[in-house]
Amino acid sequence: MTNATTNGSNGKERSNPDHEEYQYLDLISRIISTGQSRPDRTGTGTIALFAPPSLRFSLSNNILPLLTTKRVFLRGVIAELLWFIKGSTDANLLSDQGVNIWDGNGSKEFLEKVGLGHRRKGDLGPVYGFQWRHFGATYTDADQDYKGKGVDQLQECIWKIKNNPTDRRIILSAWNPKDLSLMALPPCHMFCQFFVTLPSDTSEGSQEKPKLSCLMYQRSCDLGLGIPFNIASYSLLTHMIALMTDTEPHEFILQMGDAHVYKDHVEPLQTQLQREPRDFPSLKFNRSKQDIGDIDGFKVEDFIVENYKPCGKIEMKMSA
Repeated sequence: MTNATTNGSNGKERSNPDHEEYQYLDLISRIISTGQSRPDRTGTGTIALFAPPSLRFSLSNNILPLLTTKRVFLRGVIAELLWFIKGSTDANLLSDQGVNIWDGNGSKEFLEKVGLGHRRKGDLGPVYGFQWRHFGATYTDADQDYKGKGVDQLQECIWKIKNNPTDRRIILSAWNPKDLSLMALPPCHMFCQFFVTLPSDTSEGSQEKPKLSCLMYQRSCDLGLGIPFNIASYSLLTHMIALMTDTEPHEFILQMGDAHVYKDHVEPLQTQLQREPRDFPSLKFNRSKQDIGDIDGFKVEDFIVENYKPCGKIEMKMSA
């Protein structure tokens, strides 16, 4: 007897019904079936649900929840995450690496449309990385050196995980109401909270490490393009911080606010829903914690993702 259940969205038998990717696929199916048709700022239109149940992904045993029913742009995920960590707000630095995910919001046309036409092309304003590393500092432009200015939330989180792991304020926030009007795009993934599960075995000589989990809240959730990217990004961040804090990566939890499917994504997503998830890949780092040094020391070549064997790419247009 096979371990399979009927897939409610496409009627197919599931060979691995407990695969965590089905949380994502079933939510897409639910949104398309029962969501509300809504206008949106891009003019594309969405089908949306509010505050669906959290998605939970294990990070244990070096697992990286990189979705498999379509190929996720992993090189772009890593480049953008390192760009956040650097505190950069210059989209041109990503474009120079062939990562064009911010080009639409950094174009002169878009900046002029949102009242930021005085900025040069690529200057996104005080977006994610600036808030992570310089919260509260006064933003002038993307070319300014902000070293030592504002609150370095990322380093504070790392310090608390190491030195006060039961603190209930290990929070990294990109949502700064004072700066929203200066941003080309207000943050979609607004903030995250880290939680350290203390070892159950406290006996002398125990090798058990504390376990690190991350809960992220996202106000605006593009299920087709954005969410696979965001799951991978915050899971990678948790793995990185775990390495720096001598903890074990444990779980990434995503809580969504406005969870939506763009109307021009419905057809490609219907194709994706016919696919069966494959095993998630694993992550290892090319250098040791000592060689990397600290959170600012990571390089693109440090990330080795093994056994990522996704289904084929599915084209979806990004709405800006």
